[in-house]
Amino acid sequence: RRSGQYTMNHDHSKKIPDGASFDRSGSQDSLDELSMDDYWKELENIHETRGNNHEERVALVVKEPDEGELEEEWLKEAGLSNLFGESSGDSLESVVFLSTLTRTQKAAVEKRIETVTQTMRKKNKQHQIPDVRDIFRLHNDSKGKVCDGSEPSTVKASENKNETHDGAKGPKFSLGTDEQKSLLEDMPSSDTDINLEISFAEQAANLKDSSVGKMYKGGGGDTLLPNFRLPKDKTGTTKIGDLAPQDMKKVYSLALIELTALYDILGTEFKQQKAVKIKTKDSGLFGVPLSLLLEQDQKKVPGTKIPLIFQKLIAQIEETTLETEGLLRIPGVATRVKGLCQELEAKFYEGTFNWENVKQNDAASLLKLFIRELPQPLLTVEYLKAFQDVQNLPTRKQQLQALNLLVILLPEANRDTLKVLLEFLQRVIDHRDKNKMTLKNVAMVMAPNLFTFHGFGSKTIEQSEFVMAAGTANVMRFMIQYQKLLWTIPKFIVNQVRKQNTESQKKEKKDKAMRKLLKKMAYDREKHEKQDKTPNDTDVPQGVIRVQAPHLSKVSMAIQLTEELKAGDIVARFLSQKSGNVQTLKKEEVFLYEIGGNIGERCLDYDTYMKDLYQLNPNAEWVIKPKQS
Repeated sequence: RRSGQYTMNHDHSKKIPDGASFDRSGSQDSLDELSMDDYWKELENIHETRGNNHEERVALVVKEPDEGELEEEWLKEAGLSNLFGESSGDSLESVVFLSTLTRTQKAAVEKRIETVTQTMRKKNKQHQIPDVRDIFRLHNDSKGKVCDGSEPSTVKASENKNETHDGAKGPKFSLGTDEQKSLLEDMPSSDTDINLEISFAEQAANLKDSSVGKMYKGGGGDTLLPNFRLPKDKTGTTKIGDLAPQDMKKVYSLALIELTALYDILGTEFKQQKAVKIKTKDSGLFGVPLSLLLEQDQKKVPGTKIPLIFQKLIAQIEETTLETEGLLRIPGVATRVKGLCQELEAKFYEGTFNWENVKQNDAASLLKLFIRELPQPLLTVEYLKAFQDVQNLPTRKQQLQALNLLVILLPEANRDTLKVLLEFLQRVIDHRDKNKMTLKNVAMVMAPNLFTFHGFGSKTIEQSEFVMAAGTANVMRFMIQYQKLLWTIPKFIVNQVRKQNTESQKKEKKDKAMRKLLKKMAYDREKHEKQDKTPNDTDVPQGVIRVQAPHLSKVSMAIQLTEELKAGDIVARFLSQKSGNVQTLKKEEVFLYEIGGNIGERCLDYDTYMKDLYQLNPNAEWVIKPKQS
């Protein structure tokens, strides 16, 4: 039934006139009809496998949410559920959180709260329903100025270079929008530089206000992809996996709000889909939820983050050679793939499966089958549509920024598996001279496996399906081409986390001071003064940091900070102090960590300039240790 539909589309693709939007350029990297051919052929192969494969699975039902339900869910995901409902009022933490938001992020939150409040009023729920203006009035008036002299405004970061709002010296975090505007003007950035210091939505808003935006419009995939790069950040680039879980939770909330703000500014609807729970297999290899599969695998290989079958199939494909012409494009024989699939289910975990019988094309077909058979898509039900909608954003830079935020939002298991897949696809492309699989070809073949999910029954007309096919193939190209950039946590988000931590600590300090005061009444004065002395004041002179290395032979060292000193230099200095009784660790196995102060824990890249980072977080402790895998 559906095969006919795909074949029809396949023929239809040949009738598309030359002037169609997806074929505007003759460049090697344009999406021409020939490459679209690969897409439709892949769809036919998928349908054939599905037809022959074990009983047709129940399609995943995507629930149409009621009015206000989406927004309520969104606020929960963003960690702001205590702004409404039974728990409203208990929102001290939320006040701190909201005080660190940019203008566009605030607007996105306000919009959702407004919808939820209206819905609640309609349904006359017996909750306390706050007025959206009251929530933000807690710490700023309508003009965005400091209202009571003690709280920083939501919109403006502190004006004085190194002063926090209470007059104390402290690190400066650039978050404010007025400040961002001037920063945007000052920055000599090229069209290919990805600015991670300023909120993406703020950049989009400023671009919209200026005429610059009109100069480099054009989302589609009609020319060679630009060579985007990240300008060097002296305080170090933060990758996913570098931060402690408690800070990652904050990063997740901020990324969700930022992505929503970006889509709002660009006029693209951002709706998280919701899956209705369906019965899934609870053991085996194919068609098993990713989290369950990993649980199963971790019993065999503790700490594994990628399903073992996925790792093995990639290794099997690479073992032959990546130079095979048409690799990934030419499918294995459907009946043989089905047989192998059943045999793997029975023998993989016993270790009795004979891999010598598996031809390379069959292994590639099994890899794609594994991705398609996941009960929920690798890009998740929640965000699959948002990934697809990236193609509708006006500029390539904005498409890349949205993908960056979406990758941060994926659950860890999905993100880790996607990373391994993209790295493998890049290795296939590296052999394109021999295997004839260019970035474009690989994207065409892989897009239907990641984007046409059996839960979303496609009822669209042929033309729009064609447009979607070209679009998702473009998103696939972007993910492969820019994968190194996509796993970076933007600096403006890390700075917002630092600011939240600083504000929370200030509140804790006030509580502590009160507790100390009560203690003081109970203890004699002399004892109290002893307690009050902090070793840090006397321990280390100005401009010197104390670095601990419990795993190394030299356990601790005082390091003098200089303008040029980098994290890698400190690690090297410790590693050069060898002694026989400690296991030898190579430089790439150990890292310097920034712990405490205004961050939970952050693994530093070797190019981090320590003096710059010290100024950003003077209260941190510095520890060298192996990176947790």
